[in-house]
Amino acid sequence: MSCAIVGLSRCAYYYQPKLPDDSVIVSVLSAITDRHLRWGFPKCFNRIRKLGYKWNHKRVYRVYCELKLNLRVKRKQRIPP
Repeated sequence: MSCAIVGLSRCAYYYQPKLPDDSVIVSVLSAITDRHLRWGFPKCFNRIRKLGYKWNHKRVYRVYCELKLNLRVKRKQRIPP
């Protein structure tokens, strides 16, 4: 009855979201980056897709950043002539 007063369904009140288990993504990303050190995110994500996984790129990028693989590579500065 209290859910009806507030305007909330009972299903929404008892809903518990499923937390994603990213351990498989972590293992696949670490295997790829151990083998190919200089690959960035787009190449790693394309390799994951070629392996047959259908994960969202936002989810994979979130795990990629949690593993601290998104560090900026400082290039050598060119000396002007």
